Amino acid sequence: MRYCARCMYPENARPTIIFDEECVCSGCRYHESRSKQLDINWDEREAMFKDILEEAKRIAKERGNSHDCIVPVSGGKDSHYQVWLLKEKYGMNPLLVTFNHAYNTPAGNRNLYNLVEKSGCDFVRYTAGLDSVRRISRYMLETVGDLTWHYHAGIRTYPFQVAVERNIPLIVWGEHGFAELTGIVSLEDFVEFTRWTRKEHDMRGYEPHDLIGKGGITEHDIAPYIYPSDEDIARVEVRGIYLSNFLYWNAKSQAEIMMKEWDFAPIAYERERTFNLHSKIEDHANDVHDYLKYLKFGYGRATDDASMEIRHGRMAREEGIAMVKRYDAREPSTLQTYCDFLGISKQQFYDWVEPMRDERLWKKDAAGIWQPQDAVFMHEIGELEERARVAPAKERTLSDENRRMYYNPANPPLKTGEQALDQPSLTFSVI
Repeated sequence: MRYCARCMYPENARPTIIFDEECVCSGCRYHESRSKQLDINWDEREAMFKDILEEAKRIAKERGNSHDCIVPVSGGKDSHYQVWLLKEKYGMNPLLVTFNHAYNTPAGNRNLYNLVEKSGCDFVRYTAGLDSVRRISRYMLETVGDLTWHYHAGIRTYPFQVAVERNIPLIVWGEHGFAELTGIVSLEDFVEFTRWTRKEHDMRGYEPHDLIGKGGITEHDIAPYIYPSDEDIARVEVRGIYLSNFLYWNAKSQAEIMMKEWDFAPIAYERERTFNLHSKIEDHANDVHDYLKYLKFGYGRATDDASMEIRHGRMAREEGIAMVKRYDAREPSTLQTYCDFLGISKQQFYDWVEPMRDERLWKKDAAGIWQPQDAVFMHEIGELEERARVAPAKERTLSDENRRMYYNPANPPLKTGEQALDQPSLTFSVI
C-alpha cells in the first residue's frame, strides 16, 4: 500500500484519492491550491459571494419571506461559524435547520443549544422516530457498513424539503468536506450541492425508495430522506453553495473565533479515536462510524486529523505517526452501546463487516483473527517523504497554546466545570 509522502493518507482512502509523480496526494495538492501564497483572488471570490447574498435578500423581499437563506447546522464549530458570519458580517437572516442525529452527546447538545441562543435565529429541527432510525441503521450497517446513513441522508435532504416548503432559494453549507480531505474537486469548479453528489457521496449510491421492504423499512421510514422533485427545486430556484469556495477556510482558526465570540466549547477529555477536541464532537456515532472505516480500509479519524495538521505545518510526520499508532486501531467503548441499540451482538457487528475489509490490508492469522498487514507507521521516512515535507509553522498542534484544541497526554486540557464537556458519556440523548 502506498501512502502520501506528505500527509498520512493511504491510496485506498475514501472518497477517491490520487497520487502524483512525487507521491503527494490530491488532498495535499488541493490544500496547496487554497494557500494564500498562491494565485487565488479571495477578494474577488468574496465579491461573488456578496452578490449571491444580495440576490437572496432581494428574492426574500419580493416573496415576503423573513428568511433569506437556510443554514444546515449540527451545533459544531463549522455551523457556529457559518451562522455567525452570515448574520454578523453579511447581515443575513438565516433559518437554522437541523436533522437530529439521534445519537447526541452531552457536548453536542450543549453546543447546539448555545448556537440557537447566541444567534437568536429561528430554528427548525427534525427528529425521526427511533424505531425508524434503528431499522435503517441496522440495514445499512449490514449492507454497506454505515450506521450513520440516516443522518447523512437527512441533513443533505431535509434542508431542501424546508427550502421548498418555505420558498427559500439559498442554502449555505460550510466547507466541501470531501474536497478538503482528498481533493476530489478543483477550487476552480465552484462546486455546488446537487442531487447527484448527495446520492453518490452522502447516501452510498442509494435513494430512499431503494430501501423499502428491506429489513422491515417502510415508506413512512424513508419520508425524511426524499429529495424534492426537479420541478419544485426549479420553481423555488433552490441552490446550495459552499462557503469554502468563496472565503479562505481554516477550521481551527474559525473554531477559536467561535470560542471567543459565541462560546462554542471543545471537550476537555481524551477521546478514544483521535486527538482533536473541537471537531465532530456532536454525536457518539462518529466514533463507531470512524472505527468502521478503520476495519474496512485500515485508517481512521486520527489519520484524517493528523493529515490536516501536517498540511498546515503544525505537525511533523513523526508526530502524526505517533497519533495514528495511539488512536486508529482502538475499539470505541460506544460500540456496545450501538450494538445494544440495534439489537445485535458485537460478534454480529464484526461478522457483517468481515466481507467489507480491504484484503490488501487485512489477513486472518492462524487463529482466524484479522490482522493488519500494512499501516503508515510500518513505512520508514525516506528521501521521498523528506522532499515532500511542509515548512513547519511557528504554531504547533500539541503546544500549550493549543491545549484546549488538541489532546496532549503530557499536557491535557484543564477541566471547564461543565459536566457535558469534562466527562465522556456512553449513552446518547435523542433530544
